Amino acid sequence: MAGHSQFKNIMHRKGKQDAVRAKLFSKLGREITVAAKMGMPDPNMNPRLRMAVLAARAENMPKDNIQRAINKAAGGEGDNYDEVRYEGYGPGGAAVIVEALTDNRNRTASAVRSYFTKSGGVMGESNSVSFMFNRVGEISYPLEAGDADKLMEAAIEAGADDVISDESGHTILCAFDALNEVSKALEAALGAPASVKPVWRPTTTAPLDEEKAASMMRLMEALDNDDDVQNVFANFEIADEVMAKLGAA
Repeated sequence: MAGHSQFKNIMHRKGKQDAVRAKLFSKLGREITVAAKMGMPDPNMNPRLRMAVLAARAENMPKDNIQRAINKAAGGEGDNYDEVRYEGYGPGGAAVIVEALTDNRNRTASAVRSYFTKSGGVMGESNSVSFMFNRVGEISYPLEAGDADKLMEAAIEAGADDVISDESGHTILCAFDALNEVSKALEAALGAPASVKPVWRPTTTAPLDEEKAASMMRLMEALDNDDDVQNVFANFEIADEVMAKLGAA
């Protein structure tokens, strides 16, 4: 998502990499364990686990960590987590969707609500903002995978809906229900993707001024730092000059 990508660009510059990496690996490991518990512990037979493993590999998570997370599920270890989605409006009326895996719904709901409130936003009811997003599959490839024409041809053959190519790489979009099949077809044609994941893609955007953008960054950081929060999607848009100021702050 445009808004989420903007947030990540800032946090990569400002974050202490070891701490950020440890937290990321913890969240990736939790998703792998949950996915393995819900199906077979074999990525080739379990689409959700396959996507979780691909996501972990894209972040250079060590193989031993990945296998350990799978073994937790196979051995019946680890807590039982519920999947929960929260929705709300952040600063400037930007729509925000929060996906969490939690072993305590009350704790997580209270924490997420407080993040919205402290940033000047408000947590809404279920489906209060999701109508402004499309649930789609997103498959990413680096520039080295080929030029835009090659990626477009492979995407069409695989059954994808669209390809977005820019200086950062190629993003292939497909129907949410077709993500596993399309990603496998693309992998056969282009090699392993950088990432495969379901996302909430906004259909409209909310531009933010510097004050609202700073508040939104605080909200995104608070959500990102919460151990229970797995993914955050938002439809905010920040001008380049404002981004530069935020990054330097």
